[in-house]
Amino acid sequence: MDQWRGPGVWRRGLVVAAVAAVLGLLMLLHTHLPNAVGNLGSLTETFLPWLGLGIPVLLVLAVLRRSATALIALLLPAVVWLNLFGGLLTDKSAKGGNFTVVSHNVNAENPDPTRTAKDVAASGADVLALEELDPSAVSTYERALASTYRYHSVQGTVGIWSKYPLELVQPVDIRLGWVRALRATVHTPQGPVAVYVAHLPSVRVKLNAGFTAGQRDHSAEALGQAIAREPEKKVVLLGDLNGTMNDRSLAPITSQLRSAQGAAGDGFGFSWPAAFPMARIDQIMVRGMEPVSAWTLGDTGSDHLPVAARVKI
Repeated sequence: MDQWRGPGVWRRGLVVAAVAAVLGLLMLLHTHLPNAVGNLGSLTETFLPWLGLGIPVLLVLAVLRRSATALIALLLPAVVWLNLFGGLLTDKSAKGGNFTVVSHNVNAENPDPTRTAKDVAASGADVLALEELDPSAVSTYERALASTYRYHSVQGTVGIWSKYPLELVQPVDIRLGWVRALRATVHTPQGPVAVYVAHLPSVRVKLNAGFTAGQRDHSAEALGQAIAREPEKKVVLLGDLNGTMNDRSLAPITSQLRSAQGAAGDGFGFSWPAAFPMARIDQIMVRGMEPVSAWTLGDTGSDHLPVAARVKI
């Protein structure tokens, strides 16, 4: 204990303290990180929760160095992380709701689409959205889901299956040159709901180019504009957006809609990659309805986990 006394406890561990301060400022000011060079801001925001892993590592180093300065400096990243993500550590789900939706990127190279279809159908969803449908596998999904869902439509590589009648199903132009988004009116017992299904372009991390997300960002802007023009008051967006709710580049979408996972989920709800989920890039967002619960489903053989939510219309 004597080593924790005297002026040395303030002089030791200055490097650890400096790293803790930088970590805290990085999380606190993440919105100010520039995207001009390699989309650094969006890359950081995609994996922002994982920066919290640096806190226990720095805590151990601070204790080993017996540095009061480092321990005090650690308060900054700890408080910032808890402010950003502390609310996701608790289960906010509740009972009730009258409309269940599921979204799943099924993987175009899925070796067993029949199994995947049966797994998601067993979720009890009223509306099911599938993304990355390989044209050669569409008929397999249609056959596997026919007994559960009377109504469905496939537009390009995305599809919607519903227990309730569909109307005004049409592709949504997200500036790709081919169809990866659709819009449909679902006539629920509680009234019409506009459902959007979307699969935004993929992003890559490259040593020579950084976080390449330009095409995704343009598509997000186009999808956001389509949702802004939507006349229905009740709206659900289901899909693989290849980005998290923290990613500023998805603001054209996230600024209009509420995340079901953020409002009523249990934990972070990471959905990708399925083998070791590190980010929630598959989203369920709503407008004009109240999320009651949100969760991820088990592995279906895809490289993504399905995401589900129950809302009150």
